[in-house]
Amino acid sequence: MTVVKGEPTPEGADDTGDNPRGGPGGDGYVPSERRLARERHRRARARRATAIAALSTLVTAALLYLVVVNAPGWPRTKETFFSAHYAREAFPKVLEGLWLNLRLLLVCGAAVLVLGMLIAIARTLRGPVFFPLRVLAAAYTDFFRGLPLIINLMIVVLGVPALRLQGVTVDPVLLGGTALTLTYSAYVAEVFRAGIESVHPSQRAAARSLGLTSRQALRHVVLPQAVRRQVPPLLNDLVSLQKDTGLVSIGGAVDAVRAADIIVGRSLNYTPYIVAGLVFVALTIPMTRFTDWVTARTDRQRAQGGSL
Repeated sequence: MTVVKGEPTPEGADDTGDNPRGGPGGDGYVPSERRLARERHRRARARRATAIAALSTLVTAALLYLVVVNAPGWPRTKETFFSAHYAREAFPKVLEGLWLNLRLLLVCGAAVLVLGMLIAIARTLRGPVFFPLRVLAAAYTDFFRGLPLIINLMIVVLGVPALRLQGVTVDPVLLGGTALTLTYSAYVAEVFRAGIESVHPSQRAAARSLGLTSRQALRHVVLPQAVRRQVPPLLNDLVSLQKDTGLVSIGGAVDAVRAADIIVGRSLNYTPYIVAGLVFVALTIPMTRFTDWVTARTDRQRAQGGSL
């Protein structure tokens, strides 16, 4: 029996010798020679592109290495910034301080999400009775988005203890976490607000027509869609928060950055800063790649018309 390439084989035709359906999966389909040639060409082109990318990366890395090591000041720079002795000394102390950064990330991250959501909801409330609340929420976001984080930290960490208020903590860790929460809540609130406003009004109208109250429509219909749509930018803010937890060291809290700073002040060698920086980079890269994966997945779903 003759089998036409690119067409399904008739019932019971034996094109492969082992499968009576004519294909490895038993579906009766035999790819045409043209399609097989296209796939071979695509694979060859992918291998060639990978080889070119690897070669160009190696050449670029080699050139950068030669430029750096042949610089006149490289021996002194290597001794000052890349000392193996001080790196071994600093690494365990930096890791010990990093535990404080991780705790700040977890606590402040949760507080930022809650406060940012409340501010976003306040800004989207309808009706003239909520006008003062909308104004306060807008003023909050405008102020803390415009105020540099480092200045906010100095005001809170250094200014609050100067007031000598009864019952108010002077712990630099708590005050630094408060400053981080105030600043990042303003950014996250705008992310949530953008997500809420991206939900079409017909969704809210449909929920109300089914008997849901405004609060129920917001909770069960609007917010779930808004949060799913804004996951990538929220993860980006989380990555930024993770790095900025190192700024609490300006108040004296011994985190990873402050632990490195103590060794630098004693030894006048800057290798501990490099160690602290690499630790933060190693912690940030997995979160960044996860954010990229979530963003790409969301874009694919939107392109295919899937639910977000």
